[in-house]
Amino acid sequence: MPDPFIHALVVQGRQLDLETLWLRPERQERPLIVFLHEGLGSLSQWKDFPHRLCDATNCRGLVFSRPGYGHSTPRTAPWPQDYLQGQARQLLPCYLDSLGLQDEPLLLFGHSDGASLALLFAACFPQRVRALVAMAPHLFVEPVTMEGLRAAKAAYEQARSPLRAALSRHHADTDSAFYGWNDAWLRPGFEGQWNIEAELRGRLACPVLAVQGVGDEYATLAQIDAIQRLHPATELLALEQCGHSPQRDQPEEVIARCTQFFMENCR
Repeated sequence: MPDPFIHALVVQGRQLDLETLWLRPERQERPLIVFLHEGLGSLSQWKDFPHRLCDATNCRGLVFSRPGYGHSTPRTAPWPQDYLQGQARQLLPCYLDSLGLQDEPLLLFGHSDGASLALLFAACFPQRVRALVAMAPHLFVEPVTMEGLRAAKAAYEQARSPLRAALSRHHADTDSAFYGWNDAWLRPGFEGQWNIEAELRGRLACPVLAVQGVGDEYATLAQIDAIQRLHPATELLALEQCGHSPQRDQPEEVIARCTQFFMENCR
């Protein structure tokens, strides 16, 4: 298995170091899956899931930690309310271009924040995305989302927090990862204002597979229903006995369905 490396690039005049991992780079003629992690995620938190999906699809893979996460450059708080939109328009295209991927149509696999980022990127640059999986996406803020965020903050700040200890195994700067994400969503006004539906409407061109656990503790099935309403070329997969992380709760089902979806759209 290859080791992660630090990839340096400049975005809007600022140098960033992004923790990066190539999977199966020898498959030069096969499609590339770009994995976009969740709001508290990182390269290492995917564990073996990207390897398994790449092997099932016979694809290459690109996994990385966004700024503020893993061993990438920490991000100074507070993060702006539109941080995902900014990453879709600036960070992600710059990063992909710096790796020589300007002209390669990509397969995107995004989880949670990463799913929203994948949708926004595909809307901004439709010619660059062949197909995408949006797993546990957020298009708007629901009451259950806020409840989950408040519960996460309480868990992180308790004495001898197991959540803090668990995150510290994956992030060089745990507070950067947690508070950047959590504070942005809990900031007054975010709940009533953050909504990316208008930015997606009529701008998505690729097939989409929208996946969500029925027991998702951060959202309801209204999120994936909204994607299909905005973009009819969307297939839905609602998983029973599954929470916010289908790749951990139902990995076999996710891999099987995503393999079928990617192969159908790589012919």
